[in-house]
Amino acid sequence: MHKTSSRIQHKPLNDIEGFDESTHYGVCGYVLVAMASLILILFFPFSLIWSLKVVQEYERAVIFRLGRIKGRRAQGPGLFFLMPCVDTFIKVDLRTFTFNIPPQEILTRDSVTVVVDAVIYARIYDATMATVNIKDARGSTNLLGATTLRTMLGTVGLSEILSDRDRIDRDMQNTLDNATHYWGVKVERVEIKDVRLPIQMQRAMAAEAEAGRMARAKVISAEGEMKAARSIKQAADVLQESPASIQLRYLQTLHSISEEQNHTIVFPLPASLFQNAQTALPRLLGAGMQEQKIVQGTKGTESAEQPLVTVMDTEVNTPF
Repeated sequence: MHKTSSRIQHKPLNDIEGFDESTHYGVCGYVLVAMASLILILFFPFSLIWSLKVVQEYERAVIFRLGRIKGRRAQGPGLFFLMPCVDTFIKVDLRTFTFNIPPQEILTRDSVTVVVDAVIYARIYDATMATVNIKDARGSTNLLGATTLRTMLGTVGLSEILSDRDRIDRDMQNTLDNATHYWGVKVERVEIKDVRLPIQMQRAMAAEAEAGRMARAKVISAEGEMKAARSIKQAADVLQESPASIQLRYLQTLHSISEEQNHTIVFPLPASLFQNAQTALPRLLGAGMQEQKIVQGTKGTESAEQPLVTVMDTEVNTPF
């Protein structure tokens, strides 16, 4: 035989729908209230010193009569009345309060350990619910914010934490606001202040970002060179249509050089001149070689017709 255990959901003590306006104090309670009224009348007006209370504009007073809450709506701001000996009250501050979530070491979805801290802005919008339903609304909201931060950031990756903080802040705010509704607390804003990464991860991310920037720079430089080449080609086509424009461009260049007070003037020579020289130089060299061979041939024929050595017989007379 198996036991079936059913969980009974606890309903908030001062829920808006479940709050009962009709409060019964019992016979003894009514007797004590009557005695307090009699004391108030007997010691009037001195009893007003203990009966009249004042709360500030940003405060509300939750009144308890004989331990039971008196009325759904908290009293204030300004002057309100208490029955002596049977009424007590608790002041609740409605101003927005902030608290820092201490740094939390979180393991992200992509297995990266980060340390994250955040700040939460909240306020109490219902003083009665914040007093009756929870003991310490502010401290509980602080602890809930820390656990919610760990839960939310554990389901996202490192890139989302660094680039999509606004969405994470909104999701945390909605989660906290729904959880603190029955506490009378309104979470107005959640901000992730700082995300600290390990040193090795910072170096790896810096190297990756630098490599990406260098790749983009090379692509941009290549695109610029391609556009410059196209522009130069278009300019060359325009100059080719009008040969006189080349001379005008040459004069304009000389004028811009002379304005800078330079003592060196560069005279550009057309590339066609060098091409003509390259084609004419072999012809000139070939013609010179042929002339040299012809001259050498003519000299050889002339030397062949003349004897190499001429021997002359001479008679020598010697007187005695």
